[in-house]
Amino acid sequence: MSFNIGQLIVTGITGLASATSVAYFTIQSGSPQFTTNFLQTQKLDSNLVSLAPKHQLKSSYSTPNSSDIVSQGSSPVVITPPTSGCKIRMAIIDDPEPPLNVRSSPEVREGNKVAQLNNNTFVSVADEKSGWLRITEPVIGWVSKNRTRSTCARVDETITFSPKSDTAIVRGEMIGTGSHSYRVRMIQGQTMTIKNFGDVFPAIIGPDGQLMAREPNIEGDENKWTDTMPISGVYTLELDSNFRGFEYEFLVEIKEGNRE
Repeated sequence: MSFNIGQLIVTGITGLASATSVAYFTIQSGSPQFTTNFLQTQKLDSNLVSLAPKHQLKSSYSTPNSSDIVSQGSSPVVITPPTSGCKIRMAIIDDPEPPLNVRSSPEVREGNKVAQLNNNTFVSVADEKSGWLRITEPVIGWVSKNRTRSTCARVDETITFSPKSDTAIVRGEMIGTGSHSYRVRMIQGQTMTIKNFGDVFPAIIGPDGQLMAREPNIEGDENKWTDTMPISGVYTLELDSNFRGFEYEFLVEIKEGNRE
């Protein structure tokens, strides 16, 4: 193998630098063993970094993005009507093993079966006793309540917003005739917006008992109503059924007068 002059010069300089480094650390430590330990330590540290799992090299703290913060902070509360402890006027037969037996007394007893009803049949309810409903239409008798679907005829609930949200979703069902009312306290100058997701829009009644609206008022959006409250007090969002009832769902949003 042959070397040219340039290669010999570079090789000589490199060797001189290495020798100088070793000599320096040997002098500083006072022992040749220091050089060996130092080089081994440097190699070990390098291996630890290269072999360490990536999650150990990163901070465990992660900052949520702005969309996460907004979605968490503005999550609406969900308001639903009670389903027990109230007067029931109508129910729908919902038996997992139809048809449902109608009995002459509120008990399962030999010989007291008077009729059978298919699922989705509406029945008029006159009374309730120990898990049984006394019905008067389409036949007279008793049916097991847990094999029917029913709702409270009258509901009067207050909408309470969470500290981190100014919106609420009201969701429920009315079976048969009845009235479901949801109340919200407003301050003069605040803006209330109703966005309807169901087939029935709630009537909006002011603190003075006057009807403010029964339908949306936003041009181009047939499901939305918004207005500034003229006086402070409790406003009522009311849904009425004169026949077999309906499902409903709407969003209520409250904003200060100077917010957009």
